[in-house]
Amino acid sequence: MKQQSSPFVCGDYKLDLGERTHLMGILNATPDSFYDGGNYSAPESALKKVEQMVENGADFIDVGGESTRPGAKALSAKEEKERVLPIIRVIKKFFSTPISVDTYKSETAEAVLGEGACIINDIGGLLLDPKMAQVAARNRAGVIVMHMKGVPQNMQNSPQYGNLLKEIATHLQKGISKGLEAGLGENQFLVDPGIGFGKTLAHNLEIIKNLSFFLDLKKPILVGLSRKSFLGEITGLPTGERLESSLVASVVAILNGAKVLRTHDIKETKRAVQIADLFKVQQK
Repeated sequence: MKQQSSPFVCGDYKLDLGERTHLMGILNATPDSFYDGGNYSAPESALKKVEQMVENGADFIDVGGESTRPGAKALSAKEEKERVLPIIRVIKKFFSTPISVDTYKSETAEAVLGEGACIINDIGGLLLDPKMAQVAARNRAGVIVMHMKGVPQNMQNSPQYGNLLKEIATHLQKGISKGLEAGLGENQFLVDPGIGFGKTLAHNLEIIKNLSFFLDLKKPILVGLSRKSFLGEITGLPTGERLESSLVASVVAILNGAKVLRTHDIKETKRAVQIADLFKVQQK
C-alpha cells in the first residue's frame, strides 16, 4: 500500500517528500566555506550554478552567507545580508525552485524571507536566537531544525555525549516545540541531526547507521554529509575527491530514513538516489 504523508509546507509550496528522496543544492556565497568558498559570491556566478543544479534535479537551493565549518569566524547580520540578498533576488527572478537560507540570525531570516526565500536552515535549531521561531512563523516559512553541540568556533573541541542519539533527539524536540509555540504548523519542519557539528567520526557513523531513531520525532529527516571531513578521515582524501564516499553515505542515509539530502553534487547524487529509493523500507 502506498504510504500517505502530509506535505512539507514552506511559504506557498507544498511538497510531498514521501514519494522520493528530495535534493537540496548547496550554494555558498562565502569566501571561506570548506569546499567551494569564493566560487559563487557574485550574483552572476551564483545564477549559473543554480541553473546547473536545477537542470540536474535540485528540489531546493540552500544559500549560505556565513561559513559554519569548524572554527569559522562569526559574521554580523549586516555582512550576511549583504552576501545573500542579491543572490536570492536574482534566483527569484529566474527560477521558481524553493529557496532555503542557511542562517541562525533572525535579522537575516526576516530579510531573506521578505525577498522570497521560504525555508530557514537554522544550525541553532531555533534555540540560538530567541526571535527566530517567531520570524519563521510570521513569514509562514519552513524550518530545518538542526542539532549542533556548541558553536562553530568550538564545536569540534573534543565533543562528548552521555547518550548521543537521545541527546540529539531531545535537542531537536526542543526546537520543534519552540516553533510550535511560536505558531509554526506541524508540517513546516524538517529535522537534521547535524553530521559534523560537534561530532567525532564515531559519532557521525553512529548517527548515519541509526538514523531511523529520529523517525519518532514524526518529522522528515534531512542530512548534510556531502564531502565532509569525516569522509576524509576514513578515506584520507581531500574535499575534491570525496564524491564517491559522499554518495555511499547518502545511500545508507536514505535506506535508514532520510527524506532530503543536502549536497554539493546534484547530478551524481540524483543518479544514486534513483536507485536507492527502490530499496528503501517504507516508514511508518
